Amino acid sequence: MRTTNIALRPAVSSVPALQAPFPLMVAFFCLLWSSAFSVAKLAIADCPPLLVLTARFLLAGVFVLGVAAIFGARLTLGRRDLLVFAVLGIANQAVYLGLSYLGIRTISSGLAALVISMNPVLTAVMAALFLGERLTLRKGAGLLLGIGGVAFVVESRLSAGNEHSLGVVLTVLALVSLVVGTIVFKKFTPAGGLWIGTGVQNIAAGLALLPVAFASESIADIVPSWRLLAALVYLALLVSVFAYLLWFHLLTVSGATAASSYHFMMPPLGMLFGWLLLGEHVALTDLVGIVPVALGIYLVTRPTTRPHPSSPAGHCT
Repeated sequence: MRTTNIALRPAVSSVPALQAPFPLMVAFFCLLWSSAFSVAKLAIADCPPLLVLTARFLLAGVFVLGVAAIFGARLTLGRRDLLVFAVLGIANQAVYLGLSYLGIRTISSGLAALVISMNPVLTAVMAALFLGERLTLRKGAGLLLGIGGVAFVVESRLSAGNEHSLGVVLTVLALVSLVVGTIVFKKFTPAGGLWIGTGVQNIAAGLALLPVAFASESIADIVPSWRLLAALVYLALLVSVFAYLLWFHLLTVSGATAASSYHFMMPPLGMLFGWLLLGEHVALTDLVGIVPVALGIYLVTRPTTRPHPSSPAGHCT
């Protein structure tokens, strides 16, 4: 296959790989991902949402590729891999986050986290259809428990009448885009490394969103503030860079269903950050719904067999 070579500089060393205990990576991913909903609401209070995202993506892309250059990485991507990374950037970032940011203007960050936490359910179904992953009885039970816990909390929040249906619809469409990106990554698994892939995805997402943002929003609506600057740096560097690096690493070493099941942790964590940063109300019913969610995660991700002594790791089914 003919390749498209984009050389950052002669390769003299490699970009550091993600090396940490697996539970610690999962914990950091969940904290960063769930906090993004609340931090995003802080950012869009001072800047239109699509302009925030465009700046976030381009800043993150330049940062990641800059780090790769410092470590002497050489980007040599086949056209197929370049295309897959670009599609992932548009699906997993431009569309997913664009719709999410538009949605959280009319719904709470906690409800947005709840909707996106349905990722494991939709991913499990699509992974069974397109990736050949087995949907065992135990996984099915875990997914049903997760659905039940999330649905219980969502129903109680909607019945209070404080959320807008349009925001819910936009967030559901964002969820679909995220799941499509997950399946694309597992199906085609582009080469080039997670750092280079993350940089290309962010640049692709920023360039795709740039004309839409300038056509639909005005720079005059930006209110410069330290809050906006801090939120933008947090979203660009910690979420768009490190959270996505962790996410694709989890997808690489786990099945799509098992990796996506960690999104069931987003509702309680999202509500916690909403309470801490935005003063959003957390009801007793919200806390009750955490119990089946936690049990569902355990059932979906628990290995069914012990790893063989000669095998480096077991597998989740």
